Amino acid sequence: MKQRCSIRISGFGGQGIVLSGYIVGKAASLHDKKNSAFTQSYGPEARGGACSACVVIEEGKISYPLVKNADFLIVLSKEGYEKYSDKVTAEGLTFVDSDLVSGALVDNQKVFGIPATRLAESMGKKIVANIIMLGFFTAVTGVISKEAMIESIKTSVKKSFIDINLKAFARGCEHAATIRGQE
Repeated sequence: MKQRCSIRISGFGGQGIVLSGYIVGKAASLHDKKNSAFTQSYGPEARGGACSACVVIEEGKISYPLVKNADFLIVLSKEGYEKYSDKVTAEGLTFVDSDLVSGALVDNQKVFGIPATRLAESMGKKIVANIIMLGFFTAVTGVISKEAMIESIKTSVKKSFIDINLKAFARGCEHAATIRGQE
């Protein structure tokens, strides 16, 4: 990982975007022992409105916590893709829910797609699509360790949802392995 790493997660209210950012920041700081800063924004309509979360991770002190152009963009809505796809660094990577983001040119080099919503529905819980995305992102990038993400998930979701969320995370990691096997 380079000295500073920035991650933007975007979608709409109700998809667990803010929770995803919280999990990433917590995993980086508490379990991988790096510094992280977490910011969030969402429209006044809350559920269904535009929503984003940003996490900055640094080995050293974080001097500026806001993200202009992200190193990594994770998108769970077409609107989020349209708003932020041009706000990624030149060497940055984009991860899209291919079920919800049409128009993204998935090439498995700079833009990665995963049918997160469909995979979540096959698990019986559409709401875990965000965690599937986190598993996919973690396995592809290695920015945060899988162990740190698992611990963060265990301590960030309600006790009754830990098992399904851990299965969703594993499902995202497994999907990344199939993508990597195609290269």
